[in-house]
Amino acid sequence: MGRPPTKPVTLKDGFYIEVRNKGANSGIKIRSDNSESMLEAAKEYKKSKEVVVLGEHKKGKWVTEQAAPASKKAKAK
Repeated sequence: MGRPPTKPVTLKDGFYIEVRNKGANSGIKIRSDNSESMLEAAKEYKKSKEVVVLGEHKKGKWVTEQAAPASKKAKAK
């Protein structure tokens, strides 16, 4: 047994959706190379799951601000 990892998780460049079970608080992020395939995957998963379109992630930042996941500070204001 080793110690747990301490390096923060980094996302690859691409387009992301979050897929979760209905009523769940957390889900998994699915990456696509282009927006067309991201929207196609979202349409497919929407049949049985809750889908949140997160948008484009590039160089460690969200490119589309309105599609980026809202921070807890922004919700408090």
